[in-house]
Amino acid sequence: MADTQPIIDVRNLYKHYGEHHVNALKGISLSIQAGEFVALMGPSGCGKSTLLNILGTIDRPTEGEVLIRGEAVFQQDEKTLTRFRRQQLGFIFQFFNLLTTLTVRENVALPLDLDPSLSESERSNAVSTMLERVGMSHRADFFPAQLSGGEMQRVAIARALVHQPHIILADEPTGNLDTENGEAVLQLLKSLSQEGGQVILMATHSEEAAAYANRIIRMRDGKIRPGA
Repeated sequence: MADTQPIIDVRNLYKHYGEHHVNALKGISLSIQAGEFVALMGPSGCGKSTLLNILGTIDRPTEGEVLIRGEAVFQQDEKTLTRFRRQQLGFIFQFFNLLTTLTVRENVALPLDLDPSLSESERSNAVSTMLERVGMSHRADFFPAQLSGGEMQRVAIARALVHQPHIILADEPTGNLDTENGEAVLQLLKSLSQEGGQVILMATHSEEAAAYANRIIRMRDGKIRPGA
């Protein structure tokens, strides 16, 4: 019998901010299986980025529970949580967040530099494989300033995937790209989820971007809309 345990299991999640208890999330529950490409859709302020930050363990919920591969992540101590974030999660941002003083190859290698168990040859092979996978091998020794926006986002995707995380969290990954480059990045994410089996959870306000996902969760005012 196949294992049907969800990769992500969110149970009755609330997030309050400030002394006036502004409610960013109001009772969010959802499950995501391995290999799903899920779009979180909604207008600015609907809570999708807050939810993404909590799933990425960058922020903590006020109430509720987040289970990743069956483990309650916020019951872990900070050292265990840091290791979990480093090993299990990959992050893709709207503005790429590449280090300008490092080459493409060096940027992609950054997550591997945190793993002392890897040899230099293992790091090098992993980086080369991932750059080839995203079509950026020919730019390995370039610096970010020498790349187009679409190329920088491909490098950012390679960096997010190089340590083979189970979950990729993408916050408006095409928001800073033109239509052609945005479509290329979304097609790449879709193919990566189909080939690698990772969960990809993408926050977006774009219907065109969301159409690349195989499931859309629509949010408004800190809640999942009925039927989403």
